[in-house]
Amino acid sequence: MNGELLYSPIDMNAAFRRHLRGKSWAESRVNYWVTRSEKLIRRTLTMPAAEQRKEIEAAGEKPIFSYNQTDFVKDRVAVEIQFGKYAFVAYDLFVKHLAFYVRDHIDVGVEILPMKSLQSQMSSGVAYYEGEFYNVVRQGRGVPAVPLILLGIEA
Repeated sequence: MNGELLYSPIDMNAAFRRHLRGKSWAESRVNYWVTRSEKLIRRTLTMPAAEQRKEIEAAGEKPIFSYNQTDFVKDRVAVEIQFGKYAFVAYDLFVKHLAFYVRDHIDVGVEILPMKSLQSQMSSGVAYYEGEFYNVVRQGRGVPAVPLILLGIEA
């Protein structure tokens, strides 16, 4: 970029993936069914996916397939490497980690982000640790309702 050598978020993600998979960390995916009825969602929330679908159909509602995926899970710890856009961090923190925690698949979520010093040397605008840490603190204690560790990395 303008003759300047920058870090590639795609290459950095690939390096983390190679390293963590080599240490037996694996992607995890949870499938589930949703519908427009809040009462029905509350009733089916903890059921296995096949039962959720049957229950929704039996109630005369349309089941809609959905899933949550997390990059790496091992020993009840979920790790998300986030060198993507800002909105993806909020989704990780308030949806992905929380979903795996509520389903009792993890005890803690870990979000790995670049520090501002690294982010400013990356080839595309990504979220950075200090900004996302501020966003979490601003929400107040207990939000999100999952134990989290935010890790910032520098060049």
